[in-house]
Amino acid sequence: MSPNGHLLPAPYRVVDRRREAPGTVTLDLEPVRKALPLFEPGQFAMVHSFGRGEIPVSVSDIGTSGRLSHTIRSVGAVSDGLCEAESGQVLGLRGPFGTGWQLPKARGHDLVIVAGGIGLAPLSPLIRAAVAEPETYGHVSVLIGTRTPADLIAKQEIPRWPTTYTGVTVDRGDDDWHGEMGLVTHLLDRASFEPDRTTAFVCGPEPMIRATARDLVERGVPAGRVRVSLERNMRCATGHCGHCQLGGLLLCRDGPVVRWDQAEPLLSVREL
Repeated sequence: MSPNGHLLPAPYRVVDRRREAPGTVTLDLEPVRKALPLFEPGQFAMVHSFGRGEIPVSVSDIGTSGRLSHTIRSVGAVSDGLCEAESGQVLGLRGPFGTGWQLPKARGHDLVIVAGGIGLAPLSPLIRAAVAEPETYGHVSVLIGTRTPADLIAKQEIPRWPTTYTGVTVDRGDDDWHGEMGLVTHLLDRASFEPDRTTAFVCGPEPMIRATARDLVERGVPAGRVRVSLERNMRCATGHCGHCQLGGLLLCRDGPVVRWDQAEPLLSVREL
């Protein structure tokens, strides 16, 4: 990539827009000209809404010919603009940035994949890659927690994943919900994995990440094989501005995916 490749947004056109949940949409994007370099599951792009600004968004699907998908929740001016984008509209993308999930390092292991809320989006490319190679990995367990049934994303795809176990739990059910209720960590009792030969991947709200990672370690999964995706305020995405600093880490460069043995001492410091 050229020296300016991380600074200048490449034009990508919206080719499809899907409503996932209230205030959450998935945009399928195709390059107008040259595609960005290939993304790895877990990496992110800086997505630019012209006239509003840009925000970091992890890829939720990696297609062929440079096609990318981003699942975005409306929480501010820029994300509002992105969620309102219609088919045919052109957005700007910079990337790829950050560390990925590094799934190939888990060859031969059982996989425990734990998602909280929209944290399922960055994990979805990892899940697709894992179930596409059933002979490469052991048991694959996907545990999903969300606030309400309406907030669940990827509703149509989840039942089609050929995993060993997929469980969904909600904080609050409704009249049509007959599934699990409670914390996502409660689903660990139903997952199939041998702790000493397991790699875990966790993404979601920070309290959920802490609780899940600690529970996995208590069950015998080595902390160095629990990988978590962290979120901080990213501006430049190139490690220069310092807005995403967490202790000695710059998450746009050294993250967002880090090992739990790196993250745990940092997340235990209040307000860091």
